Amino acid sequence: MNGHPLVWLDNGATTQKPRQVIETLAAFYGSANSNIHRGAHTMAREATEAYEAGRAAVADFLGAPSSDDIVFVRGTTEAINLVAQSWGRANLGPGDDILVPVLEHHSNIVPWQLVAKETRARVVPVPLQPDGQIDLSAYADLLSMRTQLVAISHASNVLGTVPPVREMTALAHRYGAKVLVDGAQAVAHFPVDVQDLDADFYVFSGHKLFAPTGIGALYAKPEILRSMGPWQGGGNMIESVGFDRTSYAPVPHLLEAGTGHISGVVGLLSALNWLTSFDRDAIAAYETSLMAHAQQAMSTVPGLELLGSAPERIAVLTFTLAGHDPSQIADWLDRDGIAIRAGHHCAQPALAHYGVESAARASLALYNTPEEVDKLVASLHRLQQAA
Repeated sequence: MNGHPLVWLDNGATTQKPRQVIETLAAFYGSANSNIHRGAHTMAREATEAYEAGRAAVADFLGAPSSDDIVFVRGTTEAINLVAQSWGRANLGPGDDILVPVLEHHSNIVPWQLVAKETRARVVPVPLQPDGQIDLSAYADLLSMRTQLVAISHASNVLGTVPPVREMTALAHRYGAKVLVDGAQAVAHFPVDVQDLDADFYVFSGHKLFAPTGIGALYAKPEILRSMGPWQGGGNMIESVGFDRTSYAPVPHLLEAGTGHISGVVGLLSALNWLTSFDRDAIAAYETSLMAHAQQAMSTVPGLELLGSAPERIAVLTFTLAGHDPSQIADWLDRDGIAIRAGHHCAQPALAHYGVESAARASLALYNTPEEVDKLVASLHRLQQAA
């Protein structure tokens, strides 16, 4: 990249894809491409088997009781909107509260604002502590019998904070509230067990998990999923259609109108097979070590300030650099072949907590190395010296 070996430190936005995933996609389109579920020919049956194998793999990956608890979607954003529009419309009403921590991604804020406006419920922000942790005392105080839903990230895309989701879920359930967990930033970094978390909904995107773009999944507890009505209408989600009466397919197909992203599911299956071939705890330990190295190295850069210092966090390093706009930082690093993100990171309330509108972000993954981190820090040093 620009004459340098690429250093990809933009994993929070999307991950690069293993060769196995790319080859699997090529093989599918080259010799197995077909629509699914309704075809009577061999390729349709095989494509259907691959698609449903992907569903089973997601269920196993999340620790879900059954593959029937998994709905395929375009990604985290669509999954949250699906829950907001299907479950939210039916269960929210005037005076109801939706608790949303300030650290959330816009995808876990705006859909709730939209459905709250429609149902006359209200979205209640849960404040943060100075280090980027959720203020658990404030959270406990805000919970009440009016609380119908808590929407919370399993890991923050801008601060790296990993909240105590299991404990927060248990407290919400005491008030009869449901809990949706945004796992977009979590699933690539540490093991997830939705039954241990007792999450009512869990969502993630494949492209942050070494899989293709345009594919993700929603898990919901089976009794909740069965209570949800259709969000979109069309093929695949019906049993029979007539102008006098239409009957619907059971979940999860009820919530998967139209032709799904078949190759995306095939790629997701390949990515899950690749990721789970490693020791997940070893991955988490490696990334924690890499983050510690990065924190120490970045502390040597004059004028650099890291945002957030929660003790439980993933390897996301969002920072400002005195005298430099975040976009200028990203442009400088790009000239050295180093890819980071700059801007508001779709988490404007979290940045506002630190009094800034934008920041630079380096986000690490299992394929990053200490040498790549050192290249980042050396380039930042040169930027400061050039100024």
